[in-house]
Amino acid sequence: MMQKNDLRIVFMGTPEFAVETLKALVENDYNVVAVVTQPDKPVGRHGSVLQPSAVKQYALEKGLPVLQPEKMKDPAFVEQLRGYNANLQVVVAFRMLPEVVWAMPEYGTFNVHAALLPQYRGAAPINWAVINGETMTGVTTFFLDHDIDTGRIIMQLPFPIPDDADVEYVYDGLMHLGADICLQTLDRIVAADGHPESCEQDCTPLSTLKSAPKIFKETCLIDWTKTAKQVYDFVRGLSPYPGAWTTLKSPDGKETVLKIFKTTKTELPTQGETGQLIPEKKHLYIACADRLLQIDELQLAGKKRMDAQAFLNGMKDLEKYYAS
Repeated sequence: MMQKNDLRIVFMGTPEFAVETLKALVENDYNVVAVVTQPDKPVGRHGSVLQPSAVKQYALEKGLPVLQPEKMKDPAFVEQLRGYNANLQVVVAFRMLPEVVWAMPEYGTFNVHAALLPQYRGAAPINWAVINGETMTGVTTFFLDHDIDTGRIIMQLPFPIPDDADVEYVYDGLMHLGADICLQTLDRIVAADGHPESCEQDCTPLSTLKSAPKIFKETCLIDWTKTAKQVYDFVRGLSPYPGAWTTLKSPDGKETVLKIFKTTKTELPTQGETGQLIPEKKHLYIACADRLLQIDELQLAGKKRMDAQAFLNGMKDLEKYYAS
């Protein structure tokens, strides 16, 4: 019967989200023989400083070998990877792998995905679940195959999304739950001598599948013609990073980027045109399609993040401003 130390694991991941799972493997005495992560990224004004990934920093602290291929199909990298004789690969928040890599280990390669597949396949499942107003998400482990996030499911664990939660709360919760499901999946692999039960993903009609594409700056632009609930979910699904934004237009035609980080739903019927700013004493509202949305925390371009009261104190004639 297989023992857990019979597994020779290569771990692949890059951001902080992946560190929690790698940490769980190390602290539970799994044999991580190597770590694969993205190349160091240039940072700073001139890109003269190279910033290692969060996964690389942790791996080096623990004395683990680190591989940083520019291209996953690079023959030199593939041979180097093969030299570690891994019989299992674990992937968390990494890039798409070619078959020559994911099919290499005897027991395959499994991924920890921050959604309940087949829903929210793609690069940003946590953001999109909140943006779409979901009340439940979770984590899934599945074996990699040719297409993105479509492989056979090993396990799933649910995670409730409170109505007032922003993406940071859900990210943190799924980060820890992802480490838990990875350990439970490894337990199943060991108990099944390397071949745990897995099942095909539901044949859900493509028309009902919600995707989770990568988020760009233009993705984060607020549409004030939507309902207040939709805008409320959109803001918290992008808060605190990368941040939902709008263009603030002053009476004289000047335009400024305004980021919005926190809002509160109201029962106040909308007034004026959608996007109109409505200041009332200590509160700031913006008109949506059906109701006014209370703006609680925001940031003008070039300024620090502030609460609505500070914003109101520093601006005049706000009722003549529009967001678009």
